[in-house]
Amino acid sequence: MSQSAAVITIGAICFGVVVGYITYRTLARAAAGASISDIASVIAAVGGGAVTVLFDPQQSDAFGWYSIGLLAGMALYLILSLAIRGKKETGYIMGGDDPLPGGRD
Repeated sequence: MSQSAAVITIGAICFGVVVGYITYRTLARAAAGASISDIASVIAAVGGGAVTVLFDPQQSDAFGWYSIGLLAGMALYLILSLAIRGKKETGYIMGGDDPLPGGRD
């Protein structure tokens, strides 16, 4: 696989967006009971990016594609959640402050 500076740059931006969002969500919801699984999500994303470095970064843009896929997966999850759960429940799941009616806090 040939290396592309554009893919690596876009990938790094995508990676930063995903890790930043997960970290923000974890910190913003800490008072509401953020769990170890939230922090594990950040570690998993960073760990996955670190694994792609095992492929020679001078010869491959695997990190860039990993990061683009990570952001695309997060966006696809949001779209599917909106379609299946609706706006209100998705907003709560993705970091909204208002508890859902029906006892789910």
